[in-house]
Amino acid sequence: MSALSTRVLFCDSSAISFPTAADEPTITNADTLHSLQLAARQLRARQPVAFPTETVYGLGALALDSTAAARIFATKGRPSDNPLIAHVSSLKMLHTLIPSSYALPRTYQVLMQHFWPGPLTLLFPSDPNVVPPILTANHPTVAIRMPSHPVARALIAITGAPLAAPSANSSGKPSPTRAEHVLRDLNGKIGIILDGGACDVGLESTVVDGLHPDGNLRVLRPGGVTVEDIARVLQENYTSDPPKVLVHSRDYADHQMEQAPTTPGMKYRHYSPAVPVTLLLTVTPPPATQKYYSNPLKIGVLSPTDSPLGQFDLNVEGIEWQRFYLGPMSDPSVTAQRLFDGLLTLEQAGVDLILIEEIDEAKEGLAVMNRVRKAASEHRYIRC
Repeated sequence: MSALSTRVLFCDSSAISFPTAADEPTITNADTLHSLQLAARQLRARQPVAFPTETVYGLGALALDSTAAARIFATKGRPSDNPLIAHVSSLKMLHTLIPSSYALPRTYQVLMQHFWPGPLTLLFPSDPNVVPPILTANHPTVAIRMPSHPVARALIAITGAPLAAPSANSSGKPSPTRAEHVLRDLNGKIGIILDGGACDVGLESTVVDGLHPDGNLRVLRPGGVTVEDIARVLQENYTSDPPKVLVHSRDYADHQMEQAPTTPGMKYRHYSPAVPVTLLLTVTPPPATQKYYSNPLKIGVLSPTDSPLGQFDLNVEGIEWQRFYLGPMSDPSVTAQRLFDGLLTLEQAGVDLILIEEIDEAKEGLAVMNRVRKAASEHRYIRC
């Protein structure tokens, strides 16, 4: 396949709005409207387009067109058994993807009221007459979300069709949170990148399965909406016995699903730059069979600003250090926003090794550590 000429088109998010109860956007900037129209034309021609969401930049293609969706897999080098998430711009569009007989459960109604549009993906029964198997990896369910980023939602609305949109990067690499990350990785592979600035959340969406007979919610992938926030809104909206919120691999195991996942981010190693990544376990005590690591630390360092490692004097002769701070320990949302940017920035700086300091797995920290554990090739226990 010959290289494409990749264009980066700026979109002014502040010029896009969705009036209350409206399914179509109002766009006040002519250049932004033109960029969105060009991208929509590319999508309708079955070609992928990169665009910003509130989580990470996505590589979008028509979700209900097998040929278009296949180009996502080819561009990313993505395994075919890794399902895609469909992105919609309205509730009306959501209902085109699911069986007409399906009634939204109360749990979903509560979550959608509080977190849609936003970084929350829900698992729904799929309408096999509409949704192609390439989107679901032949599962009877389909993962769907409504993004809150104005550029993403407007692009879907102007295209007039749901978009499949995994992260806009080569499969297995850190997800891009800026247009320049996408260009560095996919330049010559796609025609258009819409530049809407840095992503606010910085990690992929939370994926929730609420289809089990027990009525409980299962978090298949932690992400932009925290488990604590999900539990809180359920508590607020149920007078008694709210559904439980169970986190995969923390509260339960499902080995069959891990081998044939219903949602992205569960089976394959992800989020790894081209240099080795070591996770420094400063919060978790080591098992009896392992010891604390005491050798000198080297090269790229990702850590909170005010952590023991963040405040450690790295002025060691003969070692070149490159720090990337992930924000204060008290605000894991900042760490989430900066994580992928840090991995990609240190990779671009030419470091030989990246060290990431462990953070507490509360709030956004759960999603951060989910990504870090997948990115790291080894773990070292450090006494601070």
